[in-house]
Amino acid sequence: MKKQVFMLLTALTLFCGGQTHAQWVVTDPGNFAGNIANSVKEIATASKTVKNTLDGFKEVEKLYNDTKKYYDDLRKIKNLIGDAYKVKECILMVGDISEIYVTSYKKMLSDKNFRPSELAAMASGYTKLLELSGESLKELKSVAKSNVFSMNDHERMQQIDHIYTTLREYRSLVSYYTRKNISVSFVRAREKGELSEVKSLYGNTASRYW
Repeated sequence: MKKQVFMLLTALTLFCGGQTHAQWVVTDPGNFAGNIANSVKEIATASKTVKNTLDGFKEVEKLYNDTKKYYDDLRKIKNLIGDAYKVKECILMVGDISEIYVTSYKKMLSDKNFRPSELAAMASGYTKLLELSGESLKELKSVAKSNVFSMNDHERMQQIDHIYTTLREYRSLVSYYTRKNISVSFVRAREKGELSEVKSLYGNTASRYW
């Protein structure tokens, strides 16, 4: 199973509005998750159609950058418990996956150690995990559509816990996939005596995943 879903991306288009929308996840989690799921679908579609070049990737990057402030604001909400906390964390994990994909893949596009066919395969893998993440958010919408924060509803809490665990696994998979891709570049660069160039390209990202 893990080998089949090694690769993934997730980027979202939300209506950015700072704390107003950050609070929305607490008051209306069902609709919120639904909007994100729709955005994930848009990103997945865009990722399949753009050319695997830096210019072609700008569309996906812009969609992520349009939402980054939203994620930053959402992280500022504290003291949530139970379902509310898990819903928030599910959304933020989608944001984490998006950041890993956008920042790392953009660097891979300028990495001369990868062939065009390899870059295309990487993009396909990221897109697959993006779609899987979107399906998890659709499930979250269904679970959260009414009385989601009732702490007495044990079954609903179990379902939200399951979605949370699934998205956490997807985040781990995209991190692992990115780490393995970067490691290939390091090995090839070392063989050519160009390791310093790769370290310069990935910077802190290389330290994180290598």
